[in-house]
Amino acid sequence: MNVHVNRAPISGVVKRVFKVKGGFKPAFTASSEGNCRNYVFIEGEIPVVVVQIAGFLARRILCWVGEGDRVNIGDRIGRICFGSRVDVYLPAKVKVVVSRGNRVLAGETIIARISL
Repeated sequence: MNVHVNRAPISGVVKRVFKVKGGFKPAFTASSEGNCRNYVFIEGEIPVVVVQIAGFLARRILCWVGEGDRVNIGDRIGRICFGSRVDVYLPAKVKVVVSRGNRVLAGETIIARISL
């Protein structure tokens, strides 16, 4: 319930954005694999994929960026109305610095460090 505005986890260029239709099961459960979701692929110092996932209450995903847009780390890229879940996929060469169960604040919490 506390994920609303979604921010760019890295500076770069938005390479691809697409939405997948689906259901609206609780986003924190395994059954959410078939939920409605929006993918944002950002190519920066490393490639990153941000996935906005709608949940039981959150039935509306807004994405404010499109292919070719330049984003800076912390820029607002979208919103999930009434919160839900956002997954961030990172390459193996990064060191994740948050742990399961940590609360993160968009635009403030560092979730990983690049170790090239």
